[in-house]
Amino acid sequence: DGVVVDLRSDTVTVPSREMLECALTAPIGDDVMGEDPTVTELEEYAADLFGKQAGLFVPTGTMSNLCAILSHCHERASEIIIGSSSHINLYEGGNVAG
Repeated sequence: DGVVVDLRSDTVTVPSREMLECALTAPIGDDVMGEDPTVTELEEYAADLFGKQAGLFVPTGTMSNLCAILSHCHERASEIIIGSSSHINLYEGGNVAG
């Protein structure tokens, strides 16, 4: 049996004991200042994996969706076209409206 991680939501997957222990014992630092070795390693791994110059860690799917939207709609009054039953429309509409 393979391990399944449910990525439908930021909160639906419950971490295992091993995941919690890893999180509690991971070296930490200020990621804004580039001093968190775990975040730096993850960002570098993702950049290499996708052949990009750099990676950016964001802790939630909502934040990543907002980053994606802002990378395309970076001026005020920009518009996006989304489906009426899309996740962004149903659950994240407020973060884009600002």
